[in-house]
Amino acid sequence: MIDNEKIIQDLNTHHWMPQKEKTGILLIDLQEYFRGIIDPILDNLNRIIQAARQAGVPLFFTQHGHESAEESGILGQWWSDLIIKGSDDASFLPELEVREDDTVIPKATYSAFYDTELETKLKEQGIEDVVVGGVMTNLCCETTAREAFVRNYRVFFLADGTSTVSKDFHLATLKNLSYGFATLLTCDRLLKSLKA
Repeated sequence: MIDNEKIIQDLNTHHWMPQKEKTGILLIDLQEYFRGIIDPILDNLNRIIQAARQAGVPLFFTQHGHESAEESGILGQWWSDLIIKGSDDASFLPELEVREDDTVIPKATYSAFYDTELETKLKEQGIEDVVVGGVMTNLCCETTAREAFVRNYRVFFLADGTSTVSKDFHLATLKNLSYGFATLLTCDRLLKSLKA
């Protein structure tokens, strides 16, 4: 069992909190393909989604998918199993209630910024702080967090609102990001901030 509060205390370079009126929450790839990886964090993410809606904080859901294996590039060469757009695997988990007024960002690689409209949407809404949650901690979530930082966003990373296939991968990402890219938060800390 990971003690997320201790990790945050031990690892964070900064103990910043997001500015609610300038915050956007990025929820990465909460799709059927990743259900087994999402299950341990699903309750936490649902609490974040509900609190964000009540606080008027915008939600951005990424949706990973490829037209075909042939157009998937190096990612398709690296992984033998792909998420094909329109398949059951590509759909959002129904427990999340992704709404029509939420922003959905289709993507085809680890980064939520690469070849997408995410940055344009963030700028349109005056977002300066981004909170990252979802899957997988060490792939799409970490890549997106790093790219947000180099685009001059303050990045907040949910230690218990991200998940991956191994504890070692998860902890490695938390260590790397907290050193140079993101402030780690627990979902409870973020909830307090959203409700303040």
